[in-house]
Amino acid sequence: MPRILADLTPLRASPAFRRLWIGNALSAVGSQLTLLAVSLEVYRLTGSSFHVGLLGLFALVPLVLAGLYGGAIADAHDRRKVALGSALVLWGATAAIAAQAWLGLGSVWVLYALTAVHSGAAGINQPTRGAIIPAILGLKLLPAANSLNMVTFGIAQMVGPLLGGVLVAQVGFAWTYTIDVVTYTAALWSVYLLPPLPPDGAASRPGLRSVVEGFRFLGSQPNIRMTFLIDLVAMVMAAPRALLPAVGAVLIGGGETTVGILLAATALGAFLAGVFSGPLGRIHRQGAAVFWSVAAWGASIGAFGAVVLLATREPRPADGSATGWLWAAAACMAAAGIADAVSSVFRTTILQTATPDHLRGRLQGVFIVVVAGGPRVGEMLSGTVAVGIGEGWTLVAGGVLCIAAAAALMRWQPGFLRYDSRSPVP
Repeated sequence: MPRILADLTPLRASPAFRRLWIGNALSAVGSQLTLLAVSLEVYRLTGSSFHVGLLGLFALVPLVLAGLYGGAIADAHDRRKVALGSALVLWGATAAIAAQAWLGLGSVWVLYALTAVHSGAAGINQPTRGAIIPAILGLKLLPAANSLNMVTFGIAQMVGPLLGGVLVAQVGFAWTYTIDVVTYTAALWSVYLLPPLPPDGAASRPGLRSVVEGFRFLGSQPNIRMTFLIDLVAMVMAAPRALLPAVGAVLIGGGETTVGILLAATALGAFLAGVFSGPLGRIHRQGAAVFWSVAAWGASIGAFGAVVLLATREPRPADGSATGWLWAAAACMAAAGIADAVSSVFRTTILQTATPDHLRGRLQGVFIVVVAGGPRVGEMLSGTVAVGIGEGWTLVAGGVLCIAAAAALMRWQPGFLRYDSRSPVP
């Protein structure tokens, strides 16, 4: 079993990484509490799904802008100080969200503004933390470390929204936000205890020129570039999230409960991929592993679409509850979660390993932008296509196109399939 279960060596080998991992685990659950609670509070204040949707815009734009510039800041300054400063802003924004709830301000624009500040700080903090991990852990243990982060992600995605809904119903918004404030203190403390991490001699001043330098490096390094392109293919071609409300309301039934089960199944897949990630550390052909993981993602989404199509052929229960096809759909989404987690582990590892240290912050910033922006574009595309051909066929077509596009990328850049972690070539 130890060869199958997650490799805990990074936690034993590096006290700094262990503290970061524990702090991130606690804060990730708290962040999911706040994410759900803010959406619920905006809806309570406005009664409008449109206003809830605007939260995504106020979160995405600062994240993209700060992610690009934040990576340049991380490359030019002591990364411990950058991570600590941005973490303090994150903590302060969360505390302000809690304060507005305690004061009963009832202003949706205050929530929008605080969400934007929080997201902007995250755009600096996340690439900085991504650049810190190789420095405190070394390159050999990166696959195991990134797998452990998948465990954290899966737990947060499963537990956070469920616990957030219960807390809002039982103790209200103010206490729910306050729990996030308390849990994020652990993340602050873990960053505070890091050793100094000054830039090396190749660092440049942060600014537009520095950001452009990062993009030039990305454009000239085919294997690193491919980690971004293949993820965009997966997220743009086969993003299912925007179609889930219709699946729950009309196609499988069960309404919001069905949507929750399907999202939880995806998170469960990521969690299981992290828990049973022991074999991943022994895979050296990491480019090939990324390709097959993306292909498995496309196949899982396509299978999910096939289940939806089969479900539409049967009458739904008169009470609106879900049909038995729900569990087959959940299994497909869990498989998709596993595939996405494995892809993420190896894409992150390739990026961290093959990128020179003085550019890691900027490339991590681009990574954050791709991870945040790709699914949004995919959701917009899938929602538009579904108007014409329906949700089931959109999912099937998206899965097939995902596999075909990933294969086309490998034909265009076959060297990515030969990428070997024992001799990383960017």
